Amino acid sequence: MPSRIYELKAELSKAGFTWRSGKGSQTIWTHSHLPGERLTIAGNDQDLDGRCQEKAVRKVLTKLKEAQQQT
Repeated sequence: MPSRIYELKAELSKAGFTWRSGKGSQTIWTHSHLPGERLTIAGNDQDLDGRCQEKAVRKVLTKLKEAQQQT
């Protein structure tokens, strides 16, 4: 079952990502260990997430884990 947008945002916050607002309901997420990498989450907090956004969050969290292991 797809996640809610607020669940994805909570995972990113817990991992140390910071956000800024974008256009409309978009939020732009960045992390200091991943320079040049940004993730856009679209939708209101209660909306159901599409599988592609969930997949993008998992991918960026994996990249973060790899970057932290290298340091």
